[in-house]
Amino acid sequence: MKRPKRYSSAELNSRARFIIAITIAVVYAMSMMTILYALIFVSQPLEQSPNDEAFFSILTPAVSFTTGILSGMMMSGGRGKDSDGDGQPDDKE
Repeated sequence: MKRPKRYSSAELNSRARFIIAITIAVVYAMSMMTILYALIFVSQPLEQSPNDEAFFSILTPAVSFTTGILSGMMMSGGRGKDSDGDGQPDDKE
């Protein structure tokens, strides 16, 4: 029986970052679709109801937090230096 290829630490790190980023992006997209659906397709009275106010007061910081996590993950320096431009980190084992 052939052993499966073992991934290096950098490969595992990049795969985990990709999966987490995709999950957070899906959560963000679903949150935005929920907000847009609630604003566009649900008939609203002229004044904002207390339920809607509570809904937006809860959802607004959650979406902002999700956006911050996603942008922080994408901008973090999790990759090594690549001075020769071959696409591989220079500090690779």
